[in-house]
Amino acid sequence: MDYRNILTVCPYCGAGCGLYLQMLDGEMVGVLPAKEHPVSQGKLCIKGWNAAAFLRHPDRLPRPLIRQGERFQEASWEEALRLVAEQFRRISSRYGPEALGFLASAKCTNEENYLMQKLARAGFKTNNVDHCARLCHAPTVAGLAAAFGSGAMTNSTPEFSQHTRCFLITGSNTTEGHPLIASHILKAKQQGAKLIVIDPRQVQIGRLADIYLCPQPGTDVAWLNGLMYVIITEGLADQQFIQTRTEGFDQLWEVVQQYPPDRVAQITGIPAAQLQTAARMYAQNKPAAIIYAMGITQHTTGTDNVKCIANLAMLTGNLGIAGAGVNPLRGQNNVQGACDMGALPNVYPAYQPVSAPEVKAKLEAAWQVEGLPEQIGLTVVEMIHAAGQGNLRAMYIMAENPLLSDPDIHDARQCLEQLEFLVVQDIFLSETAQLADVVLPGAAWAEKDGTFTATDRRIQRVRKALPPPGEAKADWEIICLLAQRLGLRGFDFAGPAQIMEEVARLAPSYGGVSYERLDREGFLQWPVPSPDHPGTPYLHKEKFTRGLGRFLPVHFQEAAELPDEEYPFILTTGRSIFQFHTGTMTRRSPKLEQEAPEPYIEIHPEDASRLGLKMPGKVRVISRRGQIELTTRFTEQIRPGVVFIPFHYAEAAANALTQAALDPVAKIPEYKVCAVRVEPIGQS
Repeated sequence: MDYRNILTVCPYCGAGCGLYLQMLDGEMVGVLPAKEHPVSQGKLCIKGWNAAAFLRHPDRLPRPLIRQGERFQEASWEEALRLVAEQFRRISSRYGPEALGFLASAKCTNEENYLMQKLARAGFKTNNVDHCARLCHAPTVAGLAAAFGSGAMTNSTPEFSQHTRCFLITGSNTTEGHPLIASHILKAKQQGAKLIVIDPRQVQIGRLADIYLCPQPGTDVAWLNGLMYVIITEGLADQQFIQTRTEGFDQLWEVVQQYPPDRVAQITGIPAAQLQTAARMYAQNKPAAIIYAMGITQHTTGTDNVKCIANLAMLTGNLGIAGAGVNPLRGQNNVQGACDMGALPNVYPAYQPVSAPEVKAKLEAAWQVEGLPEQIGLTVVEMIHAAGQGNLRAMYIMAENPLLSDPDIHDARQCLEQLEFLVVQDIFLSETAQLADVVLPGAAWAEKDGTFTATDRRIQRVRKALPPPGEAKADWEIICLLAQRLGLRGFDFAGPAQIMEEVARLAPSYGGVSYERLDREGFLQWPVPSPDHPGTPYLHKEKFTRGLGRFLPVHFQEAAELPDEEYPFILTTGRSIFQFHTGTMTRRSPKLEQEAPEPYIEIHPEDASRLGLKMPGKVRVISRRGQIELTTRFTEQIRPGVVFIPFHYAEAAANALTQAALDPVAKIPEYKVCAVRVEPIGQS
């Protein structure tokens, strides 16, 4: 018998937990946590323990598919790639490169995301390339880059249990969305650290908080400005840090002085005394870390929210030291890496602007091409809308499922149906793949080599344990085969290690990354500018990436759609611990599906009583864009007037209700606030 344990990385959230795949005679027989891993430390969450459960599901795609009328027909790789190449050449030639759109993926490796953006830019001369970070943390990149010069998590997860003395958690259901990161927070709390949770839902970690504040959804700028008002007026600001490390404080005070606690209470519903207590707790317990997720970013004011968080951290000097900083928790295993690789419409790898002439010249020389585009491309939501308007004619979507993840999915479907040609590359026939003209079968995380970059900038190796099913191929290999069929140079890689060598040459923050180092050292945290650089556990130690940190004051603005007489509730959406994203993997994992098999709506008992609802019972939830039916759950962990729906379920897709109103800077949709009404079904 041949028994081996293969070290790799969990494919779910951005925590980057280490695990072993147990292999017996070439077959996977189990999963084991890696005791030596600095984040997971010998533990796994329920999804991690079931990370391999979907790999051999009978729904896996074993061969390419080509649409024939209303049905798909299996095809050879030769046939499928020839058709894709012909159609993309034809559409690009007839309508120009801006008629093409490319979606990379937070589920794929760094190397694969690098190749996807290279294919779009070097192969077709378009910056219309994006991925799901647009739908979760685009405001993080925009807001933190403007304030600090770098749009990433400032600290390392292990610092939370080793150094942090106070946590301010907002817009993050940490114990369900990032359980192993939450374990470090809870360990710190056991050691005496303070915990502040500010969220419209009293999520599980909120029940353990020293102080929990419950604001009205969409009012984050107001209470963040209110915290800063208290800190400044009570003399709790770090004056030395402000004077030596920042600029723009006077402009900040001009705005913040307009948000005393009484006014904040009127806007947010947070009692003034509670706001003051939270402000003092955060300012007086250093080092303090702010932790947030999509509850902060998925708003039309998402970038403003992030700017306020950056302002609060700089105001108290909670940056540039271990355990203190601003820490956005990335929702998918490689959403950080996909951003790092330039799978965004405005930047090349390592956030080098597409509009910078010197960067363009460097990439043209490296890729042996001319005429790289300088115009910023379309975001994912803009691509969908452009398809509906007839301006985008073809899309190549790799391991993304916008027909569940995009807002207002009925409209998104109508838009995608207008495309002349759609290619979807995935491991299952997702809702989006069902619309495709060509479906290319990719390899799952355990079936290929590569790297993922965790939420704390931790670059780690993913190792192949078994072959993909049938004729499916690794995504990097598919892109290279297509590029070669298109006659493109620079896609003749022997494997992912060679791709990373090219990344290291062109992306300064990855300059010292190699497979040899990762295999030897286990992980590296960027920036790693050279082969002899040890990596960077926390950012902005002596100076910010941009030099001085910049205060960016903003005023409160209301959400794009507020409740009214016809639609009296605010809907907010989020995650369940047992399901993940659009459910493509978890809903094909028997144990996870058993724990959370159906969609539901959380509603406050007062609202339920007023509507005459029963539990269990069915309701219809209606917005201006659509309606769904689901089961009721009554809970006092949510404000009256607010309802919550998890977004994992295709049969009652929360995004059939949400709206496509966008943050003007980051272009993220406002998933967390929309107006709905709730109607009982068959209840008397």
